[in-house]
Amino acid sequence: MTKVLGLTGGIASGKSTADLFFQRQGLPLIDSDQIAHQILTPGQEGYNLVVEKFGPGFLTATKEIDRRRLGQAVFSDQSRLQTLNDITHPLIFREIEDRIAQNKRMKKPLVIVDAPLLFETGGQSYCDQTLLLAVPEQIQLERLQARDGLDEAEALKKIHSQMPLAQKEKLADYVVTNTGTISELENKLAQLLLELKKENQDGMS
Repeated sequence: MTKVLGLTGGIASGKSTADLFFQRQGLPLIDSDQIAHQILTPGQEGYNLVVEKFGPGFLTATKEIDRRRLGQAVFSDQSRLQTLNDITHPLIFREIEDRIAQNKRMKKPLVIVDAPLLFETGGQSYCDQTLLLAVPEQIQLERLQARDGLDEAEALKKIHSQMPLAQKEKLADYVVTNTGTISELENKLAQLLLELKKENQDGMS
């Protein structure tokens, strides 16, 4: 039986590091950010709908979507953000569902679905269990500014566009705090995998 583990966390909480760890363990990873990028490439349904709703002003000279400009526009306007989400989320989750089904057909024991907006979009309904990477806002802010070169106001706008951490903690099956080193995070994730493996064995016995 295939178990689907939804991985989520606020922006700059360490999901990419966790993804790499899980992939090194040979686990199939479904990355919703990667899918979101894919559906906005020219010729895709998502691309056509975004151009239709937001206009050609958000295209680059080569007719690709100017993601940075679009991001700045939606993060400062809640209604525009909702419009973008209404376009992209159904397409993203349709692809996630297809990839989960493929892994189930291959009888993979555990599949990781990385979805930053897992709880905001109700994506946990596609998962058997969920894992939240928890980071206090101040550390999140520092990491985001360092990573993306944002000023404090821009970084906070991105952070506050997502569900508050306390709310996510109530929804998650597992919470791993990521305030230390990469090695510390990987040790915690390794322990979690052992726990999940034991649960699977107990459930089958």
